[in-house]
Amino acid sequence: MEIVTAKPKDVGPHPTIVFNHGSTGRGQNKSLYSRTVAPTVVANYFVERGWMALFPQRRGRGKSGGVYGEGLAIDGSGYSCDVDIAIAGFERAVEDVDAVVSYLRDQSDVDQERLVVGGVSRGGVLAIAYAGMRPNTFRGSINFNGGWLGRGCPNHESVNPLLFERGAGAGVPTLWLHGNFDQYYSIAHCRGNFDKFRSAGGQGTFLAAPTGHALMFKPALWSEHVGQYLREVAK
Repeated sequence: MEIVTAKPKDVGPHPTIVFNHGSTGRGQNKSLYSRTVAPTVVANYFVERGWMALFPQRRGRGKSGGVYGEGLAIDGSGYSCDVDIAIAGFERAVEDVDAVVSYLRDQSDVDQERLVVGGVSRGGVLAIAYAGMRPNTFRGSINFNGGWLGRGCPNHESVNPLLFERGAGAGVPTLWLHGNFDQYYSIAHCRGNFDKFRSAGGQGTFLAAPTGHALMFKPALWSEHVGQYLREVAK
């Protein structure tokens, strides 16, 4: 598995975030599968604050081995709206995060007591859910514009809240950052996901920003909020 690492210049160990990438849009353009995703704006933000940032490329993505198979339709038409196929793709992604966590345990420059998981889009819901599915692994979870199926699939109304609820048992604070004008997930849908997560026992803060799915690339809208959150979870 390819893992892009950005870390401070000092020896460490460093508080560390595992940041998970999203989908490839509609899943139809296979040339995007081999593109490594490690957003510089995110890497720089964390490194400047003394954090190490890891950007794992899940199976079949970037330079990682294996075949990409996160909920793709059998006929090659892109991501499937079928609930069973979508959830199976999510479960496959969870297995890849398991592999990353196993890798982390052997790294001397990682502060094992200050680990946070984060991600964008599919990586955002993966981050929230994983924290609950594997409790006592991460001290926090940050979600940028999270969701597994977009509004183009009617089943997104059932699949996304179901997956987010898996994170409710984490017992750690979470931060949800969403755009009011996201083309994949309406802000009402995102708030609904958060409300169901909270109703199931999850802890978190929800923030809406005046932008769309590109929120991650506009740190002026989230820098202060994430900074405060990191100070709280890394005490």
